[in-house]
Amino acid sequence: MIRTTDVGINEAAKTRSLSGAEVITITTLGNALEFFDFTAYTFFSILLGKVFFPTLSPIFQLGMTTGTFAIGYFFRPLGGFLIGRYADKAGRKSALTLTVSLMAASSAIIGLAPTFAQIGVIAPCLILLSRIMQGLSAGGEVGASTALLIEYAGPRR
Repeated sequence: MIRTTDVGINEAAKTRSLSGAEVITITTLGNALEFFDFTAYTFFSILLGKVFFPTLSPIFQLGMTTGTFAIGYFFRPLGGFLIGRYADKAGRKSALTLTVSLMAASSAIIGLAPTFAQIGVIAPCLILLSRIMQGLSAGGEVGASTALLIEYAGPRR
């Protein structure tokens, strides 16, 4: 039989409060990893163009890859709005977990996506979907991480 006092003690142990230094460290690491994933795409632009847009000339391959990269920037404001609303309802930590998960999933899709030669036109569509997810995630990350840091700061900090 579980007594209510035992449950209260267990719940308190599960939800220990983080110190300001821990919050700053975790938020900074999460933000750095988020933007690392977001910009890693640019380092592989030429390769991605050859793999996902092989029917085009090299200039247009790079153009399509760059255009697909730009799509992520167009979805950042929407991500800020949607994830900001989610953060207001579910909490900043939940929102940051969501943004990091979205970024990880979209990066995994890009890394594991079959090539144009394997599945045809669906391959660049997967890349486009991944870039939209990355844009939403990056847009939500900035507001949620900034709000979390401000909430953990004291009144004079």
